[in-house]
Amino acid sequence: MSVRLRLTVLYSSILAFTLIAFSIVLYVTLSRLTLGVVADTLAEEAKRLLDRKVIDDQIFLFNGQEYRLGRIVLPASGFAAPQTYVQTINAGGIVTSRTANLVDEGVVLPLSDAAFEAVFSGEKTIEQATVKDGKLLVFTRPVVVEGNRIVGAVQVARSLDEYVQSQDTLRRILVIGSIVVTVIAFGIGWMLAGIALRPIDRITHTAQAIGTERDFGRRVDYTGPYDEIGRLATTFNEMLGALQSAYRQEAQALQAQRRFVADASHELRTPLTTIRGNIALLQREPPISSEDRIDVLADMADESERMSRLVNDLLVLARADAGRPLRSEPVALRPLIEDVCRKVRVVAAQHTIDCTQLDDVSVQGDEDAIKQVLLILLDNGRKFTPPGGQIVVTTEEAPQQVIIHVRDTGLGIDPAALPHIFERFYRGDSSRTGGGAGLGLAIAQSLVKAQHGTIGVTSTIGEGSTFTIRLPKASQAAPIERTAAAADGS
Repeated sequence: MSVRLRLTVLYSSILAFTLIAFSIVLYVTLSRLTLGVVADTLAEEAKRLLDRKVIDDQIFLFNGQEYRLGRIVLPASGFAAPQTYVQTINAGGIVTSRTANLVDEGVVLPLSDAAFEAVFSGEKTIEQATVKDGKLLVFTRPVVVEGNRIVGAVQVARSLDEYVQSQDTLRRILVIGSIVVTVIAFGIGWMLAGIALRPIDRITHTAQAIGTERDFGRRVDYTGPYDEIGRLATTFNEMLGALQSAYRQEAQALQAQRRFVADASHELRTPLTTIRGNIALLQREPPISSEDRIDVLADMADESERMSRLVNDLLVLARADAGRPLRSEPVALRPLIEDVCRKVRVVAAQHTIDCTQLDDVSVQGDEDAIKQVLLILLDNGRKFTPPGGQIVVTTEEAPQQVIIHVRDTGLGIDPAALPHIFERFYRGDSSRTGGGAGLGLAIAQSLVKAQHGTIGVTSTIGEGSTFTIRLPKASQAAPIERTAAAADGS
């Protein structure tokens, strides 16, 4: 069952129940009012008759004793309308007189035993009776003479046929009217529900079209008031915007993943091809000379080491992509940077490594990760700085950050290549020459971001490059620890 039909049925059912309840109340109320009016009329008629009564006491003997029989004599005329029946009874319950319409029809007005006892106890009664397939409303009241003696009772009755017919007519009108009103209300409710749910229908068609066409740039066109449906349309459009952004990011991530796999395969294929070729040389018959064997084995060792470094770099990036949290603890920068510079001087004897301009500051981060970032940047500067060049590491304090500068006097980076140097496997003409796989700066950026920091670069061709790292001070530990904990929990 559709929402439109459910709403219409619910609305019509509520209306039908309301009409039924109203009809019952109206029917009962009018029935009681009508009976009350008839009863009051009969009471007035009985009072008028008693005001004109004639009492006739008759004395008769029975078994040697005298008995007095009080009798009410009805006036000869002018006592009742033709549709009104009047009858009198004495204290013995014997009918003493009747109107002509009762005599003509051969009818005696009934009086139940309970009503008889009540009347001759001084009370008035009213009851319904069925006489010759017709209903009568009978009003009975006692006749009291001097000395508060009850000598009989007068009964006034009126036919209820018109009352019954009017009640039947009213009942038919209420039933038929309720049915007609409910049917009309059902049609109107169906139309109004369709109008009210039309925006939801448009949202449904839009969702179906988006699902079919995968067009997340499409939106629901709604110009109505900002009610429940308006909020639904707005929320749906916001959801589509979020889906569009997520879909775009997913597409970009998928494309980057495909490019990453292709580049990794290409980078791994080169050392594997070299190793396979060298193995073929070692398997030659007759065997190669001892000098050539030594060179081949050295070449294989170099390629194996290069492939191992590449795999390690890929693992580092994979961990960063997986969102694995790093440690978050205060790290003193001066001893860490001095240790890194000492290690780099061993392999960069032809360069000047200056690490003297350092402040005694601490950052909140992972010591091993910071060390790896600095090793990458210093090694990068060493490779692209001519012999005799200089690499300078300095620190600088900011209100909530510590800034690390790694400046070299190397070849510089082409401005066109600057936006891409942190991309994986990217090697520009001047910034990525040599035997590297193009993963170092990408790893450095991932590690810095994992510590809630940033890394950037400025460069001038022929003058050198400056890499700038910004890390939070140790005093900013609380939000970082919460972030790391959230990442760890995920």
